[in-house]
Formats: sequence, C-alpha cells, structure tokens
Amino acid sequence: MLGQILNTIERFGMLEKGDHVIVGLSGGADSVSLLLALNELRDVLKIELSALHVNHCLRGEESDRDEQFCRDLCDRLSIPFICGRFDVNAEAAKMKMSTELAAREIRYRFFAEQTAGKKLATAHNANDNAETVIFNLTRGTGTKGIAGIPPVRDNIIRPLLGVTRNEIEAFLKERDQDFVIDSTNLSDDYTRNTIRHNVIPVLEKINPALFRTILADSENFRTDNNFIESEAEKAYASGLSGKDSICGLAELHPAVRRRCIARFLSENGIEVNSRRIADVEKAVLKDGKINLKGEIYAEASEGCLRIVTTPKAEEKTGHICIKASEGENRFLTKTVTLTYAEYEQYKDCTLPPDTVMINAGCINGEIMLRNRLPGDRIKLENRNFTSSVKKLLNVCTEAAERDSLCFVTDDEGILFIEKAGIADRVKITNSTKKILLIRVVCEENMKF
Repeated sequence: MLGQILNTIERFGMLEKGDHVIVGLSGGADSVSLLLALNELRDVLKIELSALHVNHCLRGEESDRDEQFCRDLCDRLSIPFICGRFDVNAEAAKMKMSTELAAREIRYRFFAEQTAGKKLATAHNANDNAETVIFNLTRGTGTKGIAGIPPVRDNIIRPLLGVTRNEIEAFLKERDQDFVIDSTNLSDDYTRNTIRHNVIPVLEKINPALFRTILADSENFRTDNNFIESEAEKAYASGLSGKDSICGLAELHPAVRRRCIARFLSENGIEVNSRRIADVEKAVLKDGKINLKGEIYAEASEGCLRIVTTPKAEEKTGHICIKASEGENRFLTKTVTLTYAEYEQYKDCTLPPDTVMINAGCINGEIMLRNRLPGDRIKLENRNFTSSVKKLLNVCTEAAERDSLCFVTDDEGILFIEKAGIADRVKITNSTKKILLIRVVCEENMKF
C-alpha cells in the first residue's frame, strides 16, 4: 500500500520537499491508515506531519471517544495534534441551517483556518470514489460528476485515492492498529450507505475489479472534462461581447457550446439546468427567442446570443423543472437545501421559519423543484379537503411572487409549496423514522 501511495503522490504532484501536511483524522480506518502511512513515509517524502480532528459534539460519548482515540494515537506516534470542538446543534440554530449543513460549514471553515499555507490530506479512497460516481449517476450528472473525486483540489490532497478499503483494512491488520467505528456508517438510512452496502456488492459480482475500473474511468473522464472546459474557456473569452452578449456559438462543438451557454446564463443571474441549456441552444441554432424569467429573454440571431429585457412580458414565465439532489440546489434566485435526517434528532426542535420537515418514508420517486402549473391542487397538512393551488396562493401570497415560488414534488405530486405548506400525505406521524428537511432561502436573505 505504501508503494501505491507514493505512486499517487508523485503522479499528481501532491507534495514537495519541506511541505507541512495536516491529516484530517476522524479515527476511522481510512484516516488512521493515512496517518500511519504518511508517518512511515515522512523521511522519504521529507515532510512535516500533524493531525487535525473535529469533534462536532453530536454523538455524545461516542464523539468524545473518537477525539480521545485520535489524541492518544498522535501522542503514541509523537505527531502534533489539533482538535476543534464545536456545539454544532447550537451553531445550526444560530445560522438557521440544518445540523448536517452547519457541521459541514464549521468543519470547512476550521480546516481552512488551520491549513492555510499547508497541505490538507484527506482519506478518500478508491471505494469513496466509486460511491461518488454511482451517486452522481443516479442523481443525474454531466462529465464532471462522473469524473469522481479529484486527487488534488487547491491545498487538499488525497493520497489514498488509488487504494481500496480492503487494502486499508489489511494494512491496519498488519500493524495491529485498531480504529473507531462511527455507528451511523453501519446504517442503510443514508443514500451513500445504501450504495455501499447494497449496490456495490452487486456490481462487484459483475466486475470484481470494480473500484480500479471506476478509478481509471474517472481519470479518463476528468481528463476529457478538463480539455472541454479549457476549450470552452477559450471560446467563451473570444465570443463574449459585453456582459449580455456572446457570439460564435453556432459554430462550436455542442459540448463546448453548452458549457458556454451555461456560463453565460449563470453570469447573467439566470438559473441553469439541462432543459434551459437545451432550449437556449435550440434558439441559438434556429435564431429564436425564449423567456427565461419574468421580463427577461434569451434572443439569438446569426449565432449571437443576447439577454434582453422586455418592458411588458410577451409571454408568461416559462415552466421551470429541476431534478433536486441532497444538499444545496439553485432555483431561480433561491437556494433550496434538502437534508435527510433521523426524526429523533429533530423531534423536539423548533425549526426556523424558512425550513419545513416532511416524512421521507412517504416520498415516492424522484424529487423535483418547479414553479406552479395550471390545475395544480394540494391537500395541505391536517386538512380534510383538496385545495386549488391558484386559490390558495391568491390568499397567502403577492401576485408578483407567485410564478417564482418553489414547488417540491415527487412522482405522486406536490410535497411542499413555498409559503403555503406541506402535503398531508407527507406529514410527520408517530411512526416517522426518517425526515427530509426543506429550506428555501431567497438570495437577498442569505447571510452566509
């Protein structure tokens, strides 16, 4: 395994002589093996080594156990140890975020503070890369998503990316080194764990070298994606004529053209999704005009694309429908955050006004974000009748905002309507185990 790590470090230019490397140490098998391996290689690599642990204080005695394990391990190896302790639940309430997102925000901020001018080594391995690729494929992705986990990003390096979890466990067994187990990793309640415990074993029967294959494919896709991005960057720079106009799109390869369109829309404050890119591309190729939102249109003529504003909209706002994923999603000028969690964790919590909780066990099929449609109807929570959404919104919202309200739906229909409420079929009951938190924040209200 040490040879594989050295090969990965050299191949991707991760380290230079004299670098100070800080290992993100959770106490799990992956991060413990990374710390041990780099410690054994520190003289060969000529690096300075230390470890960084974050205690989110979310699992009581188990969190404290993990911290103490990491502290003792570093003491035994004479490796400097840095620990940050944070009351994530309290911080989440202050930031009006879910616990999961608050923990991520706190962790990233702490890592950035502690690793400035240094290298941060994380323990992502070949299995993690495969899980990420499969996860992205099931949610819907482009080339970037199937390129997997990058070996190097900014000051973050991933020396274990070419190593499988079985190899990691064998390495620890050879050195008689124990590690801690996060109890949440044993559950199938989270999507990634479901992929890990149920999907991957089936795929391994088809291809026993699954992790190596996906790793090689990821690198190929990453190389291809980098080339296309580079070409798109050059095409975009040469075609841009002011902020609201870009020319020469019709002559570009579709892969390059679509990236230019996506960037052009994004830089003009327009929500980007695959359907909108396809609509704009069609307009570019056929000299057309489409409504983007409100009074804003994309207008194409002779291969030039422009953003124009019509004083009085000639059409109603076009229909918007975006496939949602766990985490942050953009919907017009809003950020819609979806977070899966255990109900027990939030049972006695007061949610912020921009967040609702629904029964995840009652969701059927894919989750989508869209605006309103003619004929929409919903049976709101704890009501014994079905309402017309049009009449409902006429009562509880202003006319100017109705076309931009976020509707969260599944294959059965509406789950939640911004400013109106959740559907009765996904309300919380005594049998609820897993929940989905939905948070909708307008751009002008975001404070982080």
